[in-house]
Amino acid sequence: MTAEAQEWALPDDPAAVREALIGWYEDDYRDFPWRRTDDPYEILVSEVMSQQTQLGRVVEAWEEFLERWPTTAELVDADRAEVVGFWTDHSLGYNNRAKYLHEAAGQIQEEYDGDFPETPEELQELMGVGPYTANAVASFAFNTGDAVVDTNVKRVLYRAFDVPDDDAAFEEAASELMPDGKSRVWNNAIMELGGVACEQTPRCDEAGCPWREWCGAYASGDFTAPDVPTQPSFEGSRRQFRGRVIATLREYDELEVDTLGHRIRVDYTPDGEYGREWLEGIVTDLESDGLVEFDRDGGTPIARLRR
Repeated sequence: MTAEAQEWALPDDPAAVREALIGWYEDDYRDFPWRRTDDPYEILVSEVMSQQTQLGRVVEAWEEFLERWPTTAELVDADRAEVVGFWTDHSLGYNNRAKYLHEAAGQIQEEYDGDFPETPEELQELMGVGPYTANAVASFAFNTGDAVVDTNVKRVLYRAFDVPDDDAAFEEAASELMPDGKSRVWNNAIMELGGVACEQTPRCDEAGCPWREWCGAYASGDFTAPDVPTQPSFEGSRRQFRGRVIATLREYDELEVDTLGHRIRVDYTPDGEYGREWLEGIVTDLESDGLVEFDRDGGTPIARLRR
Protein backbone atom coordinates (compact mmCIF):
# COMPACT_ATOMS: atom_id res chain seq x y z
CA MET A 1 0.00 0.00 0.00
CA THR A 2 1.25 3.45 -0.82
CA ALA A 3 1.85 6.10 1.82
CA GLU A 4 -1.01 8.09 0.31
CA ALA A 5 -3.40 5.20 0.81
CA GLN A 6 -2.85 5.31 4.59
CA GLU A 7 -3.98 8.92 5.13
CA TRP A 8 -7.74 8.42 5.30
CA ALA A 9 -9.67 7.70 8.49
CA LEU A 10 -13.20 6.66 9.35
CA PRO A 11 -15.35 8.79 11.66
CA ASP A 12 -15.01 8.19 15.39
CA ASP A 13 -18.26 6.21 15.53
CA PRO A 14 -18.24 3.81 12.55
CA ALA A 15 -21.16 1.86 14.04
CA ALA A 16 -23.36 4.94 13.69
CA VAL A 17 -22.21 5.34 10.07
CA ARG A 18 -23.14 1.74 9.30
CA GLU A 19 -26.52 1.93 11.04
CA ALA A 20 -27.40 5.17 9.26
CA LEU A 21 -26.71 3.73 5.80
CA ILE A 22 -28.48 0.42 6.36
CA GLY A 23 -31.49 2.16 7.89
CA TRP A 24 -31.70 4.58 4.97
CA TYR A 25 -31.49 1.76 2.44
CA GLU A 26 -34.05 -0.48 4.11
CA ASP A 27 -36.52 2.39 4.48
CA ASP A 28 -36.62 3.39 0.82
CA TYR A 29 -34.55 1.32 -1.60
CA ARG A 30 -35.33 0.98 -5.30
CA ASP A 31 -37.38 -2.17 -5.70
CA PHE A 32 -35.62 -4.05 -8.49
CA PRO A 33 -36.94 -7.63 -8.79
CA TRP A 34 -33.52 -9.25 -8.34
CA ARG A 35 -33.38 -7.64 -4.89
CA ARG A 36 -36.30 -9.87 -3.88
CA THR A 37 -34.45 -13.13 -4.53
CA ASP A 38 -31.42 -14.96 -3.23
CA ASP A 39 -31.36 -17.43 -6.13
CA PRO A 40 -27.76 -17.32 -7.42
CA TYR A 41 -28.76 -18.03 -11.02
CA GLU A 42 -31.27 -15.18 -11.07
CA ILE A 43 -28.74 -12.86 -9.48
CA LEU A 44 -26.00 -13.89 -11.92
CA VAL A 45 -28.29 -13.11 -14.85
CA SER A 46 -29.09 -9.68 -13.39
CA GLU A 47 -25.42 -8.89 -12.82
CA VAL A 48 -24.36 -9.90 -16.33
CA MET A 49 -27.23 -7.93 -17.87
CA SER A 50 -26.49 -4.86 -15.75
CA GLN A 51 -22.94 -4.42 -17.03
CA GLN A 52 -22.93 -0.99 -18.73
CA THR A 53 -26.75 -1.10 -19.09
CA GLN A 54 -29.19 1.12 -17.22
CA LEU A 55 -31.03 -0.84 -14.55
CA GLY A 56 -34.44 0.37 -15.67
CA ARG A 57 -33.87 -1.24 -19.07
CA VAL A 58 -32.67 -4.49 -17.51
CA VAL A 59 -35.88 -5.27 -15.60
CA GLU A 60 -38.00 -6.32 -18.58
CA ALA A 61 -35.16 -8.27 -20.20
CA TRP A 62 -34.34 -10.06 -16.93
CA GLU A 63 -37.95 -11.11 -16.39
CA GLU A 64 -38.34 -12.34 -19.97
CA PHE A 65 -35.02 -14.22 -19.88
CA LEU A 66 -35.95 -16.08 -16.70
CA GLU A 67 -39.43 -16.84 -17.99
CA ARG A 68 -37.84 -18.48 -21.02
CA TRP A 69 -34.92 -20.15 -19.19
CA PRO A 70 -35.78 -20.27 -15.47
CA THR A 71 -32.90 -22.55 -14.40
CA THR A 72 -29.35 -23.31 -15.44
CA ALA A 73 -30.53 -26.71 -16.66
CA GLU A 74 -32.98 -25.14 -19.08
CA LEU A 75 -30.46 -22.55 -20.22
CA VAL A 76 -27.93 -25.28 -21.02
CA ASP A 77 -30.51 -27.08 -23.15
CA ALA A 78 -31.19 -23.90 -25.16
CA ASP A 79 -29.50 -23.32 -28.50
CA ARG A 80 -26.70 -20.83 -27.98
CA ALA A 81 -27.73 -18.86 -31.05
CA GLU A 82 -31.16 -18.37 -29.48
CA VAL A 83 -29.60 -17.02 -26.27
CA VAL A 84 -27.35 -14.65 -28.22
CA GLY A 85 -30.32 -13.58 -30.30
CA PHE A 86 -32.23 -12.70 -27.15
CA TRP A 87 -29.28 -10.57 -26.03
CA THR A 88 -29.21 -8.72 -29.34
CA ASP A 89 -32.97 -8.20 -29.46
CA HIS A 90 -32.89 -6.55 -26.02
CA SER A 91 -29.83 -4.37 -26.73
CA LEU A 92 -27.90 -5.77 -23.76
CA GLY A 93 -24.44 -5.01 -25.07
CA TYR A 94 -21.65 -7.36 -26.03
CA ASN A 95 -23.02 -10.68 -27.28
CA ASN A 96 -20.13 -12.61 -25.74
CA ARG A 97 -21.80 -12.02 -22.36
CA ALA A 98 -24.69 -14.19 -23.53
CA LYS A 99 -22.26 -16.84 -24.74
CA TYR A 100 -20.37 -16.85 -21.43
CA LEU A 101 -23.61 -17.03 -19.44
CA HIS A 102 -24.63 -20.07 -21.46
CA GLU A 103 -21.22 -21.68 -20.85
CA ALA A 104 -21.32 -20.85 -17.13
CA ALA A 105 -24.69 -22.60 -16.87
CA GLY A 106 -23.05 -25.65 -18.44
CA GLN A 107 -20.31 -25.58 -15.82
CA ILE A 108 -22.88 -25.40 -13.03
CA GLN A 109 -24.64 -28.46 -14.38
CA GLU A 110 -21.60 -30.53 -15.26
CA GLU A 111 -19.01 -29.56 -12.63
CA TYR A 112 -21.21 -28.62 -9.66
CA ASP A 113 -24.22 -30.94 -10.14
CA GLY A 114 -26.53 -27.96 -10.58
CA ASP A 115 -25.48 -26.21 -7.35
CA PHE A 116 -23.71 -22.87 -7.45
CA PRO A 117 -20.39 -22.38 -5.63
CA GLU A 118 -20.78 -19.89 -2.79
CA THR A 119 -17.56 -17.91 -2.42
CA PRO A 120 -16.16 -15.16 -4.64
CA GLU A 121 -13.06 -17.25 -5.35
CA GLU A 122 -15.05 -20.29 -6.51
CA LEU A 123 -17.52 -18.22 -8.51
CA GLN A 124 -14.66 -16.73 -10.53
CA GLU A 125 -14.09 -20.18 -11.99
CA LEU A 126 -17.27 -19.75 -14.03
CA MET A 127 -16.93 -18.54 -17.62
CA GLY A 128 -17.15 -14.78 -17.99
CA VAL A 129 -17.41 -14.18 -14.24
CA GLY A 130 -14.81 -11.69 -13.05
CA PRO A 131 -14.02 -10.55 -9.50
CA TYR A 132 -16.79 -7.94 -9.33
CA THR A 133 -19.57 -10.23 -10.59
CA ALA A 134 -18.36 -13.12 -8.44
CA ASN A 135 -18.42 -10.93 -5.35
CA ALA A 136 -21.89 -9.61 -6.21
CA VAL A 137 -23.34 -13.12 -6.55
CA ALA A 138 -21.63 -14.26 -3.34
CA SER A 139 -22.98 -11.20 -1.52
CA PHE A 140 -26.54 -11.12 -2.77
CA ALA A 141 -27.18 -14.88 -3.02
CA PHE A 142 -25.16 -16.27 -0.13
CA ASN A 143 -24.21 -13.27 2.05
CA THR A 144 -20.58 -14.42 1.82
CA GLY A 145 -19.11 -11.60 -0.27
CA ASP A 146 -16.37 -9.08 0.32
CA ALA A 147 -16.97 -5.33 0.32
CA VAL A 148 -17.82 -4.19 -3.19
CA VAL A 149 -15.64 -1.48 -4.74
CA ASP A 150 -17.04 -0.07 -7.97
CA THR A 151 -16.99 3.44 -9.43
CA ASN A 152 -19.99 4.54 -7.38
CA VAL A 153 -18.50 3.23 -4.14
CA LYS A 154 -15.17 4.93 -4.83
CA ARG A 155 -16.99 8.22 -5.39
CA VAL A 156 -18.85 7.87 -2.08
CA LEU A 157 -15.73 7.01 -0.08
CA TYR A 158 -13.68 9.76 -1.70
CA ARG A 159 -16.26 12.42 -0.95
CA ALA A 160 -17.49 11.28 2.44
CA PHE A 161 -14.29 10.24 4.19
CA ASP A 162 -11.50 11.77 2.08
CA VAL A 163 -10.26 8.35 0.99
CA PRO A 164 -7.55 9.12 -1.59
CA ASP A 165 -7.83 8.05 -5.21
CA ASP A 166 -5.87 4.87 -4.65
CA ASP A 167 -7.18 1.34 -5.25
CA ALA A 168 -5.58 -0.07 -2.11
CA ALA A 169 -7.09 2.69 0.02
CA PHE A 170 -10.55 2.16 -1.46
CA GLU A 171 -10.33 -1.59 -0.81
CA GLU A 172 -9.21 -1.01 2.77
CA ALA A 173 -11.87 1.60 3.50
CA ALA A 174 -14.68 -0.46 1.96
CA SER A 175 -13.63 -3.57 3.89
CA GLU A 176 -13.32 -1.73 7.19
CA LEU A 177 -16.72 -0.13 6.80
CA MET A 178 -18.67 -3.28 5.91
CA PRO A 179 -20.21 -4.97 8.99
CA ASP A 180 -19.28 -8.60 9.48
CA GLY A 181 -21.72 -11.06 7.97
CA LYS A 182 -23.81 -8.41 6.21
CA SER A 183 -22.41 -8.27 2.70
CA ARG A 184 -25.89 -8.67 1.16
CA VAL A 185 -27.50 -5.60 2.70
CA TRP A 186 -24.30 -3.56 2.94
CA ASN A 187 -23.17 -3.87 -0.66
CA ASN A 188 -26.68 -3.17 -1.88
CA ALA A 189 -26.90 -0.14 0.40
CA ILE A 190 -23.59 1.51 -0.45
CA MET A 191 -24.14 1.01 -4.19
CA GLU A 192 -27.63 2.47 -3.78
CA LEU A 193 -26.09 5.48 -2.04
CA GLY A 194 -23.77 6.05 -4.98
CA GLY A 195 -26.54 5.51 -7.51
CA VAL A 196 -29.26 7.60 -5.87
CA ALA A 197 -27.73 10.27 -3.61
CA CYS A 198 -24.02 10.54 -4.40
CA GLU A 199 -24.18 10.58 -8.18
CA GLN A 200 -21.72 12.61 -10.25
CA THR A 201 -24.12 15.49 -9.62
CA PRO A 202 -25.04 14.85 -5.98
CA ARG A 203 -28.58 14.92 -4.58
CA CYS A 204 -27.64 14.98 -0.90
CA ASP A 205 -30.70 16.66 0.60
CA GLU A 206 -33.20 15.56 -2.03
CA ALA A 207 -32.26 11.89 -1.55
CA GLY A 208 -31.88 12.25 2.22
CA CYS A 209 -28.27 11.04 2.20
CA PRO A 210 -27.68 9.35 5.58
CA TRP A 211 -23.99 10.35 5.67
CA ARG A 212 -24.38 14.14 5.50
CA GLU A 213 -23.39 14.42 9.16
CA TRP A 214 -19.96 12.92 8.45
CA CYS A 215 -19.40 13.84 4.81
CA GLY A 216 -16.46 16.13 4.06
CA ALA A 217 -17.81 17.02 0.62
CA TYR A 218 -21.21 17.99 2.02
CA ALA A 219 -19.54 20.24 4.59
CA SER A 220 -17.22 21.93 2.11
CA GLY A 221 -19.42 21.97 -0.97
CA ASP A 222 -16.58 20.45 -3.03
CA PHE A 223 -18.05 17.39 -4.75
CA THR A 224 -15.13 16.44 -6.94
CA ALA A 225 -14.33 12.73 -7.12
CA PRO A 226 -12.21 10.32 -9.20
CA ASP A 227 -14.87 10.28 -11.94
CA VAL A 228 -15.90 13.95 -11.56
CA PRO A 229 -13.85 16.86 -12.96
CA THR A 230 -12.09 18.98 -10.37
CA GLN A 231 -13.87 22.17 -9.47
CA PRO A 232 -11.72 25.28 -9.98
CA SER A 233 -10.68 27.86 -7.40
CA PHE A 234 -11.19 25.80 -4.26
CA GLU A 235 -8.27 27.44 -2.43
CA GLY A 236 -9.62 30.35 -0.42
CA SER A 237 -13.22 29.66 -1.45
CA ARG A 238 -16.31 29.58 0.72
CA ARG A 239 -16.43 25.81 0.16
CA GLN A 240 -12.99 25.47 1.70
CA PHE A 241 -13.90 27.43 4.82
CA ARG A 242 -17.17 25.55 5.29
CA GLY A 243 -15.01 22.44 5.52
CA ARG A 244 -12.62 24.12 7.96
CA VAL A 245 -15.49 25.15 10.22
CA ILE A 246 -16.82 21.58 10.35
CA ALA A 247 -13.34 20.12 10.93
CA THR A 248 -12.62 22.59 13.73
CA LEU A 249 -15.95 21.99 15.46
CA ARG A 250 -15.40 18.25 15.23
CA GLU A 251 -12.24 18.82 17.27
CA TYR A 252 -13.62 21.34 19.79
CA ASP A 253 -17.37 20.59 19.66
CA GLU A 254 -18.28 24.26 20.28
CA LEU A 255 -16.48 27.60 20.07
CA GLU A 256 -17.26 31.29 20.35
CA VAL A 257 -17.48 32.67 16.84
CA ASP A 258 -14.35 34.86 17.11
CA THR A 259 -12.31 31.97 18.52
CA LEU A 260 -13.55 29.84 15.66
CA GLY A 261 -12.55 32.54 13.18
CA HIS A 262 -8.99 32.70 14.44
CA ARG A 263 -8.71 28.92 14.20
CA ILE A 264 -9.83 28.67 10.57
CA ARG A 265 -7.83 31.55 9.05
CA VAL A 266 -4.77 33.51 10.15
CA ASP A 267 -6.05 36.85 8.82
CA TYR A 268 -9.33 36.76 10.75
CA THR A 269 -10.27 40.00 12.51
CA PRO A 270 -13.81 40.55 13.82
CA ASP A 271 -14.29 43.82 11.94
CA GLY A 272 -12.25 42.92 8.86
CA GLU A 273 -13.22 41.83 5.37
CA TYR A 274 -13.00 38.21 6.52
CA GLY A 275 -14.40 38.89 9.97
CA ARG A 276 -17.44 38.16 12.07
CA GLU A 277 -20.04 39.04 9.42
CA TRP A 278 -18.33 36.82 6.84
CA LEU A 279 -17.97 33.93 9.30
CA GLU A 280 -21.51 34.20 10.63
CA GLY A 281 -22.74 33.90 7.05
CA ILE A 282 -20.86 30.61 6.64
CA VAL A 283 -22.06 29.29 10.01
CA THR A 284 -25.64 30.29 9.18
CA ASP A 285 -25.42 28.33 5.91
CA LEU A 286 -24.17 25.29 7.81
CA GLU A 287 -26.97 25.75 10.32
CA SER A 288 -29.51 25.73 7.46
CA ASP A 289 -27.94 22.50 6.20
CA GLY A 290 -28.44 20.89 9.61
CA LEU A 291 -24.73 20.50 10.34
CA VAL A 292 -24.17 23.22 12.94
CA GLU A 293 -26.12 24.86 15.77
CA PHE A 294 -25.65 28.63 16.08
CA ASP A 295 -26.48 30.07 19.50
CA ARG A 296 -27.00 33.84 19.24
CA ASP A 297 -28.79 34.31 22.58
CA GLY A 298 -25.74 35.13 24.69
CA GLY A 299 -23.34 38.05 24.49
CA THR A 300 -21.05 36.30 22.03
CA PRO A 301 -22.49 33.93 19.38
CA ILE A 302 -21.44 30.29 19.81
CA ALA A 303 -21.18 27.70 17.04
CA ARG A 304 -21.45 24.03 17.93
CA LEU A 305 -21.46 20.85 15.87
CA ARG A 306 -24.91 19.29 15.61
CA ARG A 307 -24.80 15.74 16.91
